[in-house]
Amino acid sequence: MKNYDRIFVIVLDSLGIGAMPDSAKFGDIGVDTFGHILEKMGSLEIPNLRKLGMLNLHPAGKMAGVENPKGRYTHLGEASNGKDTMTGHWEMMGLEVTKPFQTFTETGFPPELIKELEERPGHKVIGNKPASGTAILDELGEEHLAKRTPIVYTSADSVFQIAAHEDVVMLTGDLCVGRVIARPFVGEKAGAFQRTSGRRDFSVEPFSRTLLDAVKDAGMESYGVGKIEDIFALRGLTGSNHAAGNPACIEAWLDYMRKPFDGLCFTNLVDTDMLYGHRRDPQGFADALAYFDSKLPEIIDLMGDEDLLVITADHGCDPTFKGTDHTREHIPLLVYHKGMKGLTDLGVRKTYADIGATCAEWLGLPERFGATSFADKLK
Repeated sequence: MKNYDRIFVIVLDSLGIGAMPDSAKFGDIGVDTFGHILEKMGSLEIPNLRKLGMLNLHPAGKMAGVENPKGRYTHLGEASNGKDTMTGHWEMMGLEVTKPFQTFTETGFPPELIKELEERPGHKVIGNKPASGTAILDELGEEHLAKRTPIVYTSADSVFQIAAHEDVVMLTGDLCVGRVIARPFVGEKAGAFQRTSGRRDFSVEPFSRTLLDAVKDAGMESYGVGKIEDIFALRGLTGSNHAAGNPACIEAWLDYMRKPFDGLCFTNLVDTDMLYGHRRDPQGFADALAYFDSKLPEIIDLMGDEDLLVITADHGCDPTFKGTDHTREHIPLLVYHKGMKGLTDLGVRKTYADIGATCAEWLGLPERFGATSFADKLK
């Protein structure tokens, strides 16, 4: 088949579309991020996603699909053992995580780790427990300001999070976690503390080769937008824009679309996860999806005849479900290019890595990452 020039992969962070068969093992019975948001809202202004086939893939309530979707659509199951950011993004780029990252959801991090953390910079820490990132600021923010000591906490994800006020201020081996997250905040008292956009993630490098490496090694461009550079520890990227927030990330992505290049642009839109999924805000989640939908005509107008658009997610984070953690769900897959004609069934895909395999074939690369390309179904 013909080799095409550019692929734009966009991750609508946490937009799960229903429980996987093994969701019960993760404590996620009955989860459905997109479906429950539709039920809660009654309707959702996403006419452009609907035209691509989003509601053919997942109809709910009074909202149904269209007769002749412009895109191809299906859902993907996660093969990796997890439901977090890194396993989701790594798998769609061809790297399955069979051994889950270490989590510390019961008692916090072990004393020997905290001792070393305190000894190296010479500061005591407070917290060291699983917590909501906003609730722990209300609980410990004032103590932090008084004692000038960092707040350490974790979640159901494999993350080591350190919060510090902006005016005050890698784990490996058996204790390996996926990411260390530095979370600055502002404010003076409980109830008024707010996290800022200065968040930075420090991730372990991917354990093996990914599509990003393959694209870069082939002499093509491999761009990351948003937190992609953090998730992959910059490996395999030829350029990156660490924009913060969905509007800024979309504008950075559009800037890349205006450039002539061969290769891949990989974008994460984090607000649906960070601001709305974890904070149990269906309305905010719905508004963020509607905003993305409103930008789709501009995105499609900037596509060349040989460009491929891939819209997907990395896991679920059902804002109507108990707790504030990610949920183990199938994810949507919408694929579009301007020459697409007729209807083709992409079939149920058992691994996110089929995205990486398809992108590799589309760009004329030999790697398939042990997955199955559907590039032949995109004519």
